[in-house]
Amino acid sequence: MNRYIKGEVIKALREKNKMTQAELAERLGVSDKAVSKWETGRGLPDITLVEPIADALGLSVGELFAGEQIINQNVASNMRKARLYVCPICGNVIQSTGDVALSCCGVALPALEAEEPDDSHRIRVEKVEDEYYVTMDHPMTKDHYVSFFIYRTGDRLETVKLYPEGNAECRFFRRGHGEVLAYCNRHGLFRVRV
Repeated sequence: MNRYIKGEVIKALREKNKMTQAELAERLGVSDKAVSKWETGRGLPDITLVEPIADALGLSVGELFAGEQIINQNVASNMRKARLYVCPICGNVIQSTGDVALSCCGVALPALEAEEPDDSHRIRVEKVEDEYYVTMDHPMTKDHYVSFFIYRTGDRLETVKLYPEGNAECRFFRRGHGEVLAYCNRHGLFRVRV
């Protein structure tokens, strides 16, 4: 896996910052010939210089490895567009309001894609006074269970964690139109609009 900083990335970011090779070299305490070697692919910067290079270019280390400055474009923060991630090892549930690169327990986590429920993952939502009562006829064994329910509207996301050998049910205070999501540890994320 070749995930080290590429010379053309250093050059492009340096030029974007209107910096000469000599100016970058001075900030890093190396020669301008060293910077030239990196940019032409005849050498690589020492690992101890990764953070100083990122600082000199006004980036995070992650942005340096990605080769670009990441600008937050999520100005609306519509919670219906929130992304969900689940670690297959520890079961950690992570939510973000936009796309991110995440890992947990050494595993890169892809964003979950919610599907319409099939017959074995049918989500029932009943209105009971000012609440939604959510249930599923689903196994709740240690090997196969519903891990959580989520009620998501445009401005909030509420999660109820479930445990094996419990019941696949919960209640949410009704807050308007949105969707209820259910995560099966074997088959993934399912949704129903409310």
